[in-house]
Amino acid sequence: MIWHRAYTLEEAQQTVAGTMIDHIGIEITEVGKDFLKGTMPVDHRTVQPMRILHGGASVTLAETLGSLTATMVIDNEKKFCVGLEINANHIRAVKAGLVAGVAKPIHIGSSTQVWSIEITDEEKRLVCTSRLTMAVLDKK
Repeated sequence: MIWHRAYTLEEAQQTVAGTMIDHIGIEITEVGKDFLKGTMPVDHRTVQPMRILHGGASVTLAETLGSLTATMVIDNEKKFCVGLEINANHIRAVKAGLVAGVAKPIHIGSSTQVWSIEITDEEKRLVCTSRLTMAVLDKK
């Protein structure tokens, strides 16, 4: 297990309550031993004018999962994480349904972390692949 402590699914989901993440319907669905999974609906909140999944919504899902995992592997009493860089390759259009993202670590260091997030459609086809770099900072 990579987490600083054991996290429940309910704890992970509570972190998004009352935020933009909650507003667009992202739900945390699984806390694994070395990954975090969440879903997002493809609906009026997350599509672009052509009525396909907005790339920014995919990036929001990726950054949400990566940022949350980054926070879950550190001692939150002493440290906090902020995003440094995110990139995304949009592979496939999605018109409706749910997409699911899975965040897994590439590097967990004392000052930086790098996370890989893959987003798939309901048929498990790759929709977007993303990489998120986080800075780990000391609380003052």
